[in-house]
Amino acid sequence: MQQTCCGQPAWNSGDAATARSLLLKFLSDFEHFEAIVAPSGSCVGMVVKHYADVAKQDTDLSARVALLSTKVYELTDFLYTVLKVQPGQFSGFSGGDSQSFTYHDCCSGLRELGIATQPRSLISDNTPHVIREMPDSRACCGFGGTFSLKYGDISASICDEKCEGIASTKAGCVVMGDLGCMLNIEGRLRHQGDQTTKVLHVAQVLAGEM
Repeated sequence: MQQTCCGQPAWNSGDAATARSLLLKFLSDFEHFEAIVAPSGSCVGMVVKHYADVAKQDTDLSARVALLSTKVYELTDFLYTVLKVQPGQFSGFSGGDSQSFTYHDCCSGLRELGIATQPRSLISDNTPHVIREMPDSRACCGFGGTFSLKYGDISASICDEKCEGIASTKAGCVVMGDLGCMLNIEGRLRHQGDQTTKVLHVAQVLAGEM
């Protein structure tokens, strides 16, 4: 298998032909599996919510996409909703000292997929770590894919507010479930001189890396 991009950057940029090509590649790689799990809400959102738009002029392709969309899950949603992970179920999720963290709700995961309770519950039920909610954790970090490239100054200003919210919690770590948000927030924190706040994916926390 030679999996590649889901096509979201192309679709958001108006390049429908490339997005369709990557959709076909995704189908070829994954449609024969019972479940497809991804660690980034924006990728899952693209497949589940937007592939239908990419394929809408092709009846056969639309049918394949409709079936595919029922099998694609964001990681924490799969663990929490499908596998129904119970508190302490996986021994690898426990151990270590209790530390404080704050959680950033990534836009695609939250607004397209309803991801909010799942990561918080998984962490609280399977690790000793304690959450300190930041002000307006649901606010965008300013990344937005190509938005951060087209409107760099606005994106940076939005992310500055997010970084202020993170700092106000005095938590040593900010956790999230989207790789784009991770890159954006960590980059801005380091640019501001914060070299100590950890920026981790929820999977890293569950694996004991905090």
